[in-house]
Amino acid sequence: MALRTLVSRRSLAAGLGFRQQLRGVQTFSLPDLPYDYGALEPAISGDIMQLHHQKHHQTYITNYNKALEQLHDAISKGDASTVAKLHSAIKFNGGGHINHSIFWNNLAPVREGGGEPPKGSLGWAIDTNFGCLEALVKKMNAEGAALQGSGWVWLGVDKELKRLVVETTANQDPLVSKGANLVPLLGIDVWEHAYYLQYKNVRPDYLKNIWKVINWKYANDVYEKEYP
Repeated sequence: MALRTLVSRRSLAAGLGFRQQLRGVQTFSLPDLPYDYGALEPAISGDIMQLHHQKHHQTYITNYNKALEQLHDAISKGDASTVAKLHSAIKFNGGGHINHSIFWNNLAPVREGGGEPPKGSLGWAIDTNFGCLEALVKKMNAEGAALQGSGWVWLGVDKELKRLVVETTANQDPLVSKGANLVPLLGIDVWEHAYYLQYKNVRPDYLKNIWKVINWKYANDVYEKEYP
């Protein structure tokens, strides 16, 4: 089924598919995509998008909600050992939900502006910090290709240093794990599930083509909101 409902940006909770359920436990639901599964072709196939969204992202949410409920029960029972054991599951699955919710908004069909160069204050900041957009793309592609195993390559803004940064994170660690002052503007998923059906094991080809559908307008909106 085509998914056309835009992810609300009225609040972070809404944007991450927040809802409230059983016994006051705060849980999360899968956010709709702001475009059809096949809308990013040929850069990213519809089959990949559907599998990535419906299966992988949904699994992170399911496991995150389960861990949150277990945490709620453990806290209510004073079970400190279980609370400690749940830390890694909450970090991994919660990070997977956060990262993917950003990732979907970082992409847009070509007919809706995907791949258009950044404008406004973000475009100026990229030129200032990296020399030009091409240099930034080259840097992110190189770091994304070199990342061992699974993870993400990010363009973020360091609100303390007042500059743009490129970082990588392992597994599903969110960008904030690299520093409390870092705000993600653009994240590229380099897990194999993001590209393998189409690009096989050639991650650099995926990284090269994804820029054709990058939603720079969304990144610029976040940048202007977080660092006016």
